[in-house]
Amino acid sequence: MAEVQEIWGKCAPMLHESVSDAVWQMWLSKVVPVDISGDNLRLGVPNSVVLSKVNDRFLGLIEDVVSAEVGSTISISLVVVPDLAPAADEPEGDLEPATPQQPTMSAPDQGQRQTDSVRLDERFTFESFVPAASNRLALAAAQTVAESPGRSYNPLFIYGASGLGKTHLLHAIGNWVVQNYPNHKVLYVTTETFLNDFVDAIRHNTTLAFKKHYRECDILLIDDIQFIQNKEGLQEELFHTYNDLKSAGKQIVLTSDRTPRSIDTLEDRLRSRLLSGLLAEIDPPDLETRIAILRAKAALDDIVLPDDVADFVATNVRDNIRELEGALTRVAAFASLTGTPISLELTQQVLSDIGAEPRLITPDMILEAVAETYGLTVDDIVGPRRARPLVTARHVAMYLVRHLTDYSYPSIGKVFGNRDHSTCISAVEKIEGQMKERRNIYDQVTTLIQQLRVSG
Repeated sequence: MAEVQEIWGKCAPMLHESVSDAVWQMWLSKVVPVDISGDNLRLGVPNSVVLSKVNDRFLGLIEDVVSAEVGSTISISLVVVPDLAPAADEPEGDLEPATPQQPTMSAPDQGQRQTDSVRLDERFTFESFVPAASNRLALAAAQTVAESPGRSYNPLFIYGASGLGKTHLLHAIGNWVVQNYPNHKVLYVTTETFLNDFVDAIRHNTTLAFKKHYRECDILLIDDIQFIQNKEGLQEELFHTYNDLKSAGKQIVLTSDRTPRSIDTLEDRLRSRLLSGLLAEIDPPDLETRIAILRAKAALDDIVLPDDVADFVATNVRDNIRELEGALTRVAAFASLTGTPISLELTQQVLSDIGAEPRLITPDMILEAVAETYGLTVDDIVGPRRARPLVTARHVAMYLVRHLTDYSYPSIGKVFGNRDHSTCISAVEKIEGQMKERRNIYDQVTTLIQQLRVSG
């Protein structure tokens, strides 16, 4: 018991540093160590509400922090310990709604990774998706699939450029089904995760467990299927998985940045399967849609957004919703820091760089720029060490990769030493909050954005 208390005593401050104070007080401060056996650490929480939230949003972050402290891979399991707190201490319903337990994949055997699937993001729902002419077909098809999985539009193939809402719709389907069909098993994975699971199954001789898991779900959601090109073994496995699910009346939804016809080296028989359902394209949003997206984001974050400011931002940021929301975050953060209301003049000052010709920015460019700014090395930033300056630099780099590239959270995690995607989400949210409270963080992030966008 002394050992587990010592480990948790070192990890808890690091966790606190990685999330906002509100998140810490509401959720993670309630977690206590129970025992450790081999490479598994059991943590106790006071009730099922806290267990569900920590499991869905913070489990990967906790595993990352504990593993870095111990120096080896540690898996985390959560148990309810009612004596930790009286029932009255449970979070109030109007503070933050409890999330239903998300269906996740357990490892087929001890040799495999403990987090084989990506958890659904509760923020991505149909209600938070901004409908428009550019996405109307994809949204309608996604809603139909969620309401009657396996009965129509099977498979559903959603395609379009990065940052237009494809991943949002996948999560929205999963979240809707979890809430309305609690007995359905939903599996959301990126193509990268599907590949890693496939490779692990071959390496550990657990292919039967792998096949069983992927073929026994009721709804399979696969993101970024274009990365399956040039991977013959994975295409073979997806082909048979598709056939098993389709013949059993199970739903399949996939996203890509291009149509199946445009994915190079795709086997003809798999291509024909993907083309057999509904193809729904998402186009870049028009001006009115971009303004609507900004207003929705402002309402969600309690930002007072003047009409002329919304017009200016939406006119100058045309193609990517992430960049659109990132511009609003920068403006709101500067207004909060200076105690001034958001105005067109302030917005033009803060976003003086958005009219420039866009430059292709890569994670490597961001890592090098952040390392130079903080006097560190790239290996420091992506490595396991968690000293305070390193943590800040790492979080800033994750924020920049999220807002300046088309990388998904799981892909960002891979860039940063194969960290869990929930670690990346926490880092981005942490920097967004700190930009509104700490001028030095705001200045560092803004300077880096301007530096990275300068044409080479």
